[in-house]
Amino acid sequence: MITHTRRLALFALGLSMNLCLAQSAPPVQRLRGTVQSVTSSTLVVKERRGEVIELALNDKVIVTETYPIALSDIKPGSFIGTAAMPQADGTQRAIAVTVFPEASRGVGEGHRPFDLQERSTMTNATVADVLTATQGRTLQLRYQGGEKTVVVPMDAPIVTFRPGDRSLLVPGASVSLSAQMVNGKPTVLRVNAGKNGFVLPY
Repeated sequence: MITHTRRLALFALGLSMNLCLAQSAPPVQRLRGTVQSVTSSTLVVKERRGEVIELALNDKVIVTETYPIALSDIKPGSFIGTAAMPQADGTQRAIAVTVFPEASRGVGEGHRPFDLQERSTMTNATVADVLTATQGRTLQLRYQGGEKTVVVPMDAPIVTFRPGDRSLLVPGASVSLSAQMVNGKPTVLRVNAGKNGFVLPY
């Protein structure tokens, strides 16, 4: 049964997804949180701000497993995405780094604002050089039209991903998902999930 809180959250999500009426399709929204429950056709997620949201699942949903790797796995030539905070010296301090599989090289290439934290950024780029330091590594990143220097502290999560399935969607699982209004219901399009208690960094 959907509680009053869930109804309000669902209404808020549906409202936000329909703000831009001029678009031919409803906008895609990103949600991050923890799975509360799952059935063959629904996924209930507690979003990071505390809202509990029920979403529809269908056979077209794409499930991906996000899992940790080592900082040393970042090599020159790696294509990565890093959420980071801008520093006073012009560098970026990584919050977390995703090393993309080769098949995803070039996806989302560039530097842009990111919604993880206030002032946070996302840079998808190729690693041109890796400099080892006592407190982590410094990455020289290059993308079409620009370059960035990113300092990766030792405690920054380093992750990659691989194809997954619905067995990852269990109560307590950390997820990051995209959803869109389909036939009047907020519907999961794609979901990244952690396994065995692994918490996604973003």
